[in-house]
Amino acid sequence: MKPLALLTLTTTLLLCQSGPGSAVFANLASSKWTHDAGDPPGSESVMLREDPKTGAMELLVRYPAGHVFSPHWHTANERMILLEGRMSLRNGESEKFLEPGGYAYLPAKEVQRLACVSKTRCTFYVHWDGKLDFHPAK
Repeated sequence: MKPLALLTLTTTLLLCQSGPGSAVFANLASSKWTHDAGDPPGSESVMLREDPKTGAMELLVRYPAGHVFSPHWHTANERMILLEGRMSLRNGESEKFLEPGGYAYLPAKEVQRLACVSKTRCTFYVHWDGKLDFHPAK
């Protein structure tokens, strides 16, 4: 992992709190990764924290190489920091790429077209600032 990605993730995780005085710490190698029913094949996640009042949540997620997310949008804003792999993000006709340590802010209700375009899996930190929902898009 590149130093910038590690520093960014460490700083973010140290600032996350699940309640008063409850710090959250996680390392990629020692976290308990789970695959929940309904998740895409080969994907895994680690729940870092969820705000019971707002529904905001933070996770570590990973998807296999070549995974393409179906076009969708959320009612909450989304932030992500790529830790491993290479991601493609399409916005209209524009395509951007995230490399390890890269950051993306995806505004609420904006259609997301994402793909893991590396030959290795894509692992990233993701945060939604409100309750997570999923709305398919064209």
